[in-house]
Formats: sequence, C-alpha cells, structure tokens
Amino acid sequence: MSRTLVAYFSCSGITEKLARTLAEVVGGELYRIEPAVPYTDADLNWHNPQSRSSLEMRDKTSRPAISGRVADMEQYDTVYVGFPIWWYVAPTIINTFLESHDFSGKTVIPFATSGSSGVGETDRWLHSSCSAQTRWRPARRFPGNAGVAELREWVDGLKLER
Repeated sequence: MSRTLVAYFSCSGITEKLARTLAEVVGGELYRIEPAVPYTDADLNWHNPQSRSSLEMRDKTSRPAISGRVADMEQYDTVYVGFPIWWYVAPTIINTFLESHDFSGKTVIPFATSGSSGVGETDRWLHSSCSAQTRWRPARRFPGNAGVAELREWVDGLKLER
C-alpha cells in the first residue's frame, strides 16, 4: 500500500489550510517545512527590494536553511509539496527542501496557492532539485479557498497507483 506525505511551506496560513485539506483527501501525513530563521512581516514585504524574500527570489541559487528533515522519508511513495507562489515561482526554500531528501523512485507533485499568479516556471526550477529517478508531476495552482471537491477531482485525475 502506498504511503503519502503532504509537505508544505506557509507563511500566512493559506497554503497550510490547503495542505491540511489535501492530506484529508489523499489520506496522507502532514509535514510543515519550517525555515531555520522564521520570516517576519518585514521579510515578506515584496514591495521592498531589500526585504529577505525579495533578495532570496532574485538569487536563484539562494537556499534558505530549513529546520529539520522528514523522518523516514523512504517510507513515502508519493510526496505532495505545497507552497505559495512568490514572483511567479516557488520560494527557494522549496528547493532547499527538495535537495535535502532523496526522491529517487518517488512521485513528487507540487501544488501552490496564489490569488491570481500562475505557477510560471515552477516545474523547471523545482524539478532540477530532484534526481533524474524522481517521477515528477506538473505543478498545479489553487486559490486558497479550494475545497475538498476540487482537490479530489485533481487527485483523481492524476491516476496515481494506490
């Protein structure tokens, strides 16, 4: 039987809410991706070109440190990875998370929250942080208020092995 993890990064709680709903839909375990140094409101001020998030997102090699790792990652076959869209892509802390684990032989499915921005080049930037043996699925953006029915339809459409 397949084991599923729903890992997510959330600063405002919107992605966390969606991740919790998704975990219920797929029967998966939750894991919060925590930055080693939490983001403050000033860090997240995208209007300020010198804010922490602005600086990280301008530097595609930026890898903000994370606090902790998923224990026993090898037990999971499918890993959903959730995040808010920042500057039309995933925050670089998601690359840190992906590069901190071996996803060889696993299916990785990114999902994002955004009020209006699409996923942009998220797949290109994230997929390269995983091994060539990772089964990658295209990222999907959801509004923060996506419900069980919308998530279930998406998951069913993925046609994953159970």
